[in-house]
Amino acid sequence: MFIAIARPAVEPQGPDAVAVPGSPAIVELPPRALHARLLENAALRRRRGVERLRSNRLEDADYWLHAAPVAVRKASALREEKSFAPLP
Repeated sequence: MFIAIARPAVEPQGPDAVAVPGSPAIVELPPRALHARLLENAALRRRRGVERLRSNRLEDADYWLHAAPVAVRKASALREEKSFAPLP
C-alpha cells in the first residue's frame, strides 16, 4: 500500500514555525513595541493579582503579584540590551 504524505493547506510563515494552521503569523516587533507589550503584561498581571486578593484567593494573588515584577525586569533588560533612544 502506498501512502502519500500530503502537505498542509496552510503553512506557517515567518518566525513562528509551529503555528497552528489558520492562525496569524507572529511578526517581529520593534524594541519599543516589545517593551510596551512587556510593561502592559506587567500591569495586567498586577491587576489580576489585586483582583484575586479582593476575591480572597490568596494563593492565586501571590502568584500574579510575584509574576508582575518579572515582566518589568524583562522590559528593563530589553531596554538595556537594545539601548534605544529615550522617548521625547
